[in-house]
Amino acid sequence: MGKQSQYVSKQPDENGIIHWSDEENQVWKDLVERQLECIPGKACDEYMKGLELLDLPQDRLPQMHEVNDVLERETGWQVAAVPALIPFDEFFRLLANKQFPVATFIRTREEFDYLQEPDIFHEIFGHCPLLTNPAFAHFTHQYGKLGYAATPKERVYLARLYWFTVEFGLLKTEEGIRIYGGGILSSPAETEYAVNSDTPERKPLKALDALRTPYRIDIIQPIYYTIESVDELFKISDMDIMALVHEAMELGLFEPKFPPKDAA
Repeated sequence: MGKQSQYVSKQPDENGIIHWSDEENQVWKDLVERQLECIPGKACDEYMKGLELLDLPQDRLPQMHEVNDVLERETGWQVAAVPALIPFDEFFRLLANKQFPVATFIRTREEFDYLQEPDIFHEIFGHCPLLTNPAFAHFTHQYGKLGYAATPKERVYLARLYWFTVEFGLLKTEEGIRIYGGGILSSPAETEYAVNSDTPERKPLKALDALRTPYRIDIIQPIYYTIESVDELFKISDMDIMALVHEAMELGLFEPKFPPKDAA
């Protein structure tokens, strides 16, 4: 999180309300409409249930208190408005306190299909539905507590586990592949690719393997890790993850499954 964002987050007023422009509300509406066409039969049941519980407005951006009312009731979580980019210390501190950071900006039309920074659509539409699920919420909370206590080097390894679960995790169900990762569920191209393409590898999740797997944030993923149920996240939460981090450090990383980035 050491780079500068081109976006500036909006600050809530004294009543906690963020004043969005007509164009920003229209971008939200268009993003939601497009993604709602993509996710049926691809998103996992737990996500769809959470989306129903949140009952997000489709014609305007939601206000934080609207999301918080549901999350607090279901799992004791809240969302917290943050600047476009925050330090890792703050990111982990928030998760450790059951507060999910939401950057209060929305992408421009020029980056409608993809942006590297998580905006409010990614965070609220992609992640918040599953924060109504006890297993996902517990995993995210435990992850925050571990990350807050970790060293900078340990955090680099922990980030890979987060990437392959919270951001890009898949379920292998009796009905077929289903998505629970918010990074996929906020992207129409990757929603289709992750479920239906023959190109990526899909491997059962072993936490140690995920900790050793390199990734890039600016490409469609070449590998996904699968679990059979969101409830498996309870089991992962109960592992000695930091011992696995140290083992991963000793073993080193797997060979990347993508080409190196072109030199800028």
